[in-house]
Amino acid sequence: MSQSKNTRLHVFVEGYVQAIGFRFFTMQNAYVLKITGWVRNRINGEVEVIAEGSHEALEQFLQELHRGPSMAQVKNVRVEWEDYTGKFTDFTALPTV
Repeated sequence: MSQSKNTRLHVFVEGYVQAIGFRFFTMQNAYVLKITGWVRNRINGEVEVIAEGSHEALEQFLQELHRGPSMAQVKNVRVEWEDYTGKFTDFTALPTV
């Protein structure tokens, strides 16, 4: 059985995505999918996510980010696939920038 290659995802989620539990929703999904990295709100109203894990898990994670929690209205998701760094041990919420 082969293991999926680890990779990194850098995502910006636009829409009605702040003050509705989007970061908590993101953290829950990362935990379930065994993804590491972080999530934070941005002053411009976006939510930014850096996530590392198997490509398969990140694809599932990305589907969840497109949907968001029940109160979210996701308008656009910008995605950049990057090289895996292995620098994270868990998934956390960072302060707004």
